[in-house]
Amino acid sequence: MARYIGSLCKLCRREGFKLYLKGERCYTDKCAIAKRPYAPGQHGKQAKKPTQYGMQLRSKQALKRIYGVLERQFRRYFEEASRKEGNTGENLMRVLETRLDNVVYQMGFAVNRRTARQLVRHGHFLVNGKKVDIPSYRVRPGDVIEVKEKSRSALPIKQGIELAQKANRKLDWIEVDYNAFKGTFLRLPTLDEMDVPVDLQAIIELYSK
Repeated sequence: MARYIGSLCKLCRREGFKLYLKGERCYTDKCAIAKRPYAPGQHGKQAKKPTQYGMQLRSKQALKRIYGVLERQFRRYFEEASRKEGNTGENLMRVLETRLDNVVYQMGFAVNRRTARQLVRHGHFLVNGKKVDIPSYRVRPGDVIEVKEKSRSALPIKQGIELAQKANRKLDWIEVDYNAFKGTFLRLPTLDEMDVPVDLQAIIELYSK
């Protein structure tokens, strides 16, 4: 599958806010967007008034980049969200939040979603006692995610736990026991509980054209 292999900091600068793609660096003064708060490229400093389509596109691109999802998969997620009852934006966010790689990140077992995706692919996690190596696997309420015993000494996992504890990351729909290297996905989060840095309505309008 194709993946972006360029500079992650450029993605944050392009969207105009932190996407938290690089882990601990994003919380320090070394963050690129803190040093250069403008879009990359020779015309980055030239402020332009975005069009309505431009704002819709930027919202979609930002959300895709935050969760590391490509266009075809993102569109499938949107179509699934639009078919469900209730708020389409909330449904879309729930689909993204229940991906296994995201849950691993939110539990604090990886410094960012990119690392979480790699760890899942390499088979470092168990879901309800069974190995799952599919990053897009959908976690359900009540599922227990656990680091395999042989993987508990892995540096990326230790770094993730240290950063989560340092940042005091706590979510009401997730319960984590770092001493046991496991966590429980308690329930689906509500839209108010999810940190949504983009305009979801703009994404809905873009795909509804």
